[in-house]
Amino acid sequence: MGSVLVHVLIATDADWVLNEVRSALEGAGTTFTVCRNGREVSPAVDVQVPDVAVLDLQIGSMGGMAVTMALRLDETAGAVSHVPIVMLLDRTADVHLARRSGAESWLVKPIDALSIRRAVDRAINPVVGTPVPDAVAEVAQDGEPAVSG
Repeated sequence: MGSVLVHVLIATDADWVLNEVRSALEGAGTTFTVCRNGREVSPAVDVQVPDVAVLDLQIGSMGGMAVTMALRLDETAGAVSHVPIVMLLDRTADVHLARRSGAESWLVKPIDALSIRRAVDRAINPVVGTPVPDAVAEVAQDGEPAVSG
């Protein structure tokens, strides 16, 4: 990863997802807040704004899309600083949900350490450039534009 992470918020109710994300991102100086349902995220962000949030789209009581939209509304209102978000998706068809909610990056499960680190790096350090129109853009499973040959 290009950035040194200090604080990561993980929102998932799946132990395997929590373990994968933690092991991919843990290191010297990295701390974690774990939310087991979406309703815990906003109060956790009020206590400590994370450097990045990794949100599972399918989490009980309040999914990753609703959590992301709530955080973006709080940012617009000036109630909280910007939180870069990586959304964990169950299928490629859900990419539009991640985009629409305002997530900077996303991954389609299954996930692994390298793809997690790359997605977090993209969320924290977005590439500035000309966006590819949605109508013609293909997206690979790791959230990066697919290159057609």
